[in-house]
Amino acid sequence: MSWTIDEWFVIALARTIRPAETVFHGFGSPCAQVAMHVARRTHAREMTLIEGATYAINPEPAFIPPTGNDESLRRGAAYSMRFEEFFDAAIRGDVDRMFLSGGQIDPFGNTNVTAIGPAGRPKVKLGGGGGGCNLSATIPHLTLWTSHHRSGRTLVGSCDFITDMGHRTPLGSRAELGFSGGGPQWLVTELGLFDYPGERARLVRIFPDVTVDQIRAATGFEFEVAGDLRPVDPPSAAELAAVRTIDPLKVRASEFSAAELDRTFDAAAGQDCGC
Repeated sequence: MSWTIDEWFVIALARTIRPAETVFHGFGSPCAQVAMHVARRTHAREMTLIEGATYAINPEPAFIPPTGNDESLRRGAAYSMRFEEFFDAAIRGDVDRMFLSGGQIDPFGNTNVTAIGPAGRPKVKLGGGGGGCNLSATIPHLTLWTSHHRSGRTLVGSCDFITDMGHRTPLGSRAELGFSGGGPQWLVTELGLFDYPGERARLVRIFPDVTVDQIRAATGFEFEVAGDLRPVDPPSAAELAAVRTIDPLKVRASEFSAAELDRTFDAAAGQDCGC
């Protein structure tokens, strides 16, 4: 059995979902979208999945289409929420987890999807956060992700603009600012997995073809390394089957550079199969 980094990456994302959680992903998030469907087909069959553009609840699409705004993502849904219904549910605490990414992510899990560069004169204008600012402040658990950690430009010491709140901003902590959400719980990158004890990112798992030194070189802030650091648990046959069934078009791969997609793994190369 062999697998690629994009498959392993979305499986690692899927594993951050707890059974029976209500989970949402934002617009234009193929890796998170695939991960949610994988979780619902494997270890979290009782989760409630809310699609990011259609707000469809527990749809049963034949496969993930190239755009997250495709009507096929309503297929078999129990219900499609109105925009305001979803935000009301989130502020009540009825949404347990949200997936967020960013062009920049700082050590406290703040994310920037607004602009890169100085205020008023940005070098790059990004897509914007939609309602992520509100949602990140109130949803209990956040899973962050990026597939561009290796670039050295994504995990930064501070965000040029904070679109979505992590654990702490220059203005204060969540508690000090009166926000009810719990903040980032996980950060999954193509190099490793981080958690957030004490509000800062800590490396807890590593993909077996990279080193801690390589991760440090690609990261714009100092981070703690867990004492029990070990490789990311390999995919099970069921997880790989779920990825390949729900995403035969490999929509997830659109988030990776061509060089990253060349990374392949197999159980014979020092990985115990998770079957």
